Amino acid sequence: MFSKTALLVPQCMQQQTRNMATLKAISIRLKSVKNIQKITQSMKMVSAAKYTRAERELKAAKPIGAGASAFYSKAEVTTPEGTESPKELLIAVTSDRGLCGAVHTSVARWIRNELQTKGDKVLVITIGDKSRAILQRLYGNNIILAANEVGRRPPTFLDASKVAQETSKYNFTSGKIIYNKFKSVVSYTTSDLPIFSLASVTAAPKLGVYDSLDADVIQSYLEFSMAAMLYYAMKEGACSEQSSRMTSMDNASKNAGEMIEKLTLTFNRTRQAVITRELIEIISGASAL
Repeated sequence: MFSKTALLVPQCMQQQTRNMATLKAISIRLKSVKNIQKITQSMKMVSAAKYTRAERELKAAKPIGAGASAFYSKAEVTTPEGTESPKELLIAVTSDRGLCGAVHTSVARWIRNELQTKGDKVLVITIGDKSRAILQRLYGNNIILAANEVGRRPPTFLDASKVAQETSKYNFTSGKIIYNKFKSVVSYTTSDLPIFSLASVTAAPKLGVYDSLDADVIQSYLEFSMAAMLYYAMKEGACSEQSSRMTSMDNASKNAGEMIEKLTLTFNRTRQAVITRELIEIISGASAL
């Protein structure tokens, strides 16, 4: 019996209740979008400051990476033919932080394409938790090493040296460092740097252009060049990440602004309709008397 009491409520009061609920829902959503806009604007400002520092540090790191990679091209280092069970090493340079567009996804997609064609012949080292999370679901057996806590602070040569030291413990014939190369504030490209084993460097045809090279010197230089190229790739990735996050947060702030305008217009129209309907009801009631 009591469940039917709602039928006794006048139709005008039910309409008013529904309109008030709509106004309240729009008001809550409008407040939520405004808060999101404040957060995205703050993140944009923080990313802009970090991007300025990352770009300045990248200019100092470019000669280090270019000098380390020039050795392989001048000595014409290649993978020796006829190698039994060759192993290729891929190092993904990403970070632990998101909200930066497709920076991490592009690196993981590159490595995923390599794994689909070569399978178990590829070993993967992930720098940053984002690439590990993307690749682990399907290619967890290929991941031999994962480095996290990357991206909270600017990368240093010490961080790259630690990764290079751990990398030297694994046997591989050739490999690549996959990273995002910074081009401009709104543009970056996914690139790679070649890395080779000691046997590949020793068998290089033009290694003789360098004087006084023995096995110890070559091994020491390979360890240094690995750390140098990783450091350069991490700097390139950090600069690309900050610029992409700054652009993403700017776009998110603009989208939130457009949504705020639409919600404000909807709120005002709904509120005006409620007031008009109430005035009509009052006038109708007064004229009936």
